[in-house]
Amino acid sequence: MDLPFPNAARPGPSGPPRLFLFAVPEEARPFIAKLRGEGMAVAYRSVDIAGRARTAWSFDGGETRVTGMGRENAARGTERALGIRPGMVLTCGFAGGLDPALPGGTVVFDADPGFPLMDRLTAAGAVPVRFHCADHVAVTVADKAALRGSTGADAVEMESSVIRALCRERGIPGATVRVVSDAADEDLPLDFNALMTPGMDLHFGKLAWRLVRSPGKIPELVRFQKRVARAADRLAEVLSRVRA
Repeated sequence: MDLPFPNAARPGPSGPPRLFLFAVPEEARPFIAKLRGEGMAVAYRSVDIAGRARTAWSFDGGETRVTGMGRENAARGTERALGIRPGMVLTCGFAGGLDPALPGGTVVFDADPGFPLMDRLTAAGAVPVRFHCADHVAVTVADKAALRGSTGADAVEMESSVIRALCRERGIPGATVRVVSDAADEDLPLDFNALMTPGMDLHFGKLAWRLVRSPGKIPELVRFQKRVARAADRLAEVLSRVRA
């Protein structure tokens, strides 16, 4: 159940609130930290979605919510989040690179025709691309090459297609804004598909066991986490400029 809290999303100076959706908190937190660093008052709450606690942050003129990974979680989380009646929706987070020309840390986007923030996105350095929405994580260079060949897409993620569809049904302008966390020529350090619960949450017990069995993966995972953190910071910079 949602409980009242300060700074609940309400219209900003440019109209109805803007809704920023992320799959996991790790994608969203740098954006929230950026807003707070700029002096924005941000309030936190937990939202129950199908028996799972999901995170929401609210600030003047907008709200950020975590939906969970994958299409089913994204659909449930978006349906609930649209209750704030946003003027626009941005589905944000990480993406895997499929186009070899996109290095890690590149912010990429796709937006509805006439999306109000299109000029701000390009001015902030975001690159227009074509996304593919997959059912599982693309782990290896070979996986990414196969997706590139079969779809022609430039980047891959797992939530935006259902989010954008729900927005189009309601006449809400939408955009996908992602940062390349792993480039087309980079394997992920682990097969994260094998480490997920049926509900698409990371199973930390499986992760720990995998690292116990393969301790040599630990330095590789640490390096990957540092790259991902830098990518999330870059995404936060772009989103902060777009939000202003």
